[in-house]
Amino acid sequence: MTDILLVGNNQDLLDDMQNQIARFVPQTQFVSQNPDIIIVMQEEKSNNSLRQQYAMTPMIYLCASAPIAKDDKLNIWLKTPLKLTVLLDVLQAANNKLNHSTDGYLQFNGYELRPNLREIEDLTNGASAKLTEKEVAVLQYLYKNADRYVSKNDLQTGVWQYSQEVTTHTIETHIYRLRQKVETASRRLILTNNGHYKLNMGEE
Repeated sequence: MTDILLVGNNQDLLDDMQNQIARFVPQTQFVSQNPDIIIVMQEEKSNNSLRQQYAMTPMIYLCASAPIAKDDKLNIWLKTPLKLTVLLDVLQAANNKLNHSTDGYLQFNGYELRPNLREIEDLTNGASAKLTEKEVAVLQYLYKNADRYVSKNDLQTGVWQYSQEVTTHTIETHIYRLRQKVETASRRLILTNNGHYKLNMGEE
C-alpha cells in the first residue's frame, strides 16, 4: 500500500485526481501526513517549505513548464496538461524507486531498515537480521507514524488492510518476533504504551 499526499490550491482538481488514481491504482491510499509520495500542484514558493518538511520523500511536480535546473532522484517534473496514463506510469516508477533503491532505506536509533532486502542492520556493530514481508511493513508503518503511538487497529488497517484473518494476537506476535530478532539489552526497537506501539527513534 502506497500513501500519497496530494497538494494544490484547486480542490476540485485534487478530488478528481484522487478519484482517477484510486480507480486505476487500487493499492494506494491518500493521507494528510507521512506520505510515501507527494504529488504537487501549487506555486513554487510553497513547494520549498514542503520539501523541507519531507526531505527524503519523492515528489512529482505538475507544472506548466519544468525548471531550468533539474534536480536529483527525489524530484520529478511533468509538464501540464498531460495524459493520466503518463502520470500513472511516473507514479509507479517513483514507488518502485522508493522500495527498490537505497533511497528507500530508513534509519532510526542506530538501525537501518532495507525493505528491498527484507533486512535490518544494527549500525553500531554490523549485525543484521532477516525479516518477513509483514515485519518490514510493520516497521515502515511505525516509521511513517513515528510522532505518535499507534493502536493495533491502526496496524490492522495500515498493514493488513482490515483482513478478517488478522487478530490482535497476530499483531502482538509480529511485534514480539521483531523485538526478539532486533532488540538488544541496551536498545529497544519498539516502545509500548497502554497497548499502543511506537518506533523508538532514539529520543526515548
